[in-house]
Amino acid sequence: MTAVASARRTLELEGRAVLAAADRLDDGFAAAVDLLAAADRVIVSGVGKSGAIGQKIAATLTSTGTPASWLHPVDSLHGDLGLVGPAMAAILLTKSGETEELFGLVAALARREVPIIAITGARDSTVGRAAAAVLDASVREEACPHDLAPTTSTTVALALGDALAVALLERKGFRREDFAALHPGGRLGRRLLLRVEEVMVPLVAELGPDASMRDAIVVLAHERGIAVIREEGRLAGVITAGDLTRLVERGADYLQQGVATVMTRAPRTIALGELAATAVAALERHRILAAPVLDADGIVRGVVHLHDLLRAGAA
Repeated sequence: MTAVASARRTLELEGRAVLAAADRLDDGFAAAVDLLAAADRVIVSGVGKSGAIGQKIAATLTSTGTPASWLHPVDSLHGDLGLVGPAMAAILLTKSGETEELFGLVAALARREVPIIAITGARDSTVGRAAAAVLDASVREEACPHDLAPTTSTTVALALGDALAVALLERKGFRREDFAALHPGGRLGRRLLLRVEEVMVPLVAELGPDASMRDAIVVLAHERGIAVIREEGRLAGVITAGDLTRLVERGADYLQQGVATVMTRAPRTIALGELAATAVAALERHRILAAPVLDADGIVRGVVHLHDLLRAGAA
């Protein structure tokens, strides 16, 4: 079998197993979501490959609004059980349901009246019988040609963990803004949190409506291709490097010309407090490289440049 054929077989086998798990979902899944939604914190545990999947599930829950901690079942019996407190729930992962390292933790959780959600391939097993809710993670075969290495089974367990996390975030009304708040260093966090005032530049130079184009050229150089004309603090118009280029191409005697005859009187503007990502979309939609930033009273507070927004990760 070629490498590509082997990969295709693995992906198809695991895909069918995940779909089969979806078909088997029952009231146990709804019960699991209820238990997790009612908990202040979730403990996730497992051994070996199931443990590795459990760590990912704990991380996904935490990042989507359900605080969760990974707990090694052996360490739990040597002091780490201190993580377990009231108003908690536990997710235990075990393919066979007979993982001996979990038995001590199961007993300890029972003593503390912590409900267990079992993700297992054996509902009628020691861990399955101890659980308040069971998610059926059984598979017909592993993708491993010897049917030994955990492959299909861990994929199904991971998918069920993702299903729990998504159902919980929907139950809790977890929003994009909530996700961004928990991921401020990521691209999505920047897109959903970064505001134009964090990127805009203050006006170094500006023009009055009676200024000449000779004055405008100086301001264009200082302001990176955009000259803002203000009258009593409010925006009267803008002149861009593009406007200057068109004047030069026409061969007009423009130096003594007044800015009022050249400026765009109702330019595109960006509101102070606007999301930087929204500003990027507006600038790109109107095919402009910069725009004045106005506060709620219509006062010009600065200029925001598309290049600065992109460099800040707003797109």
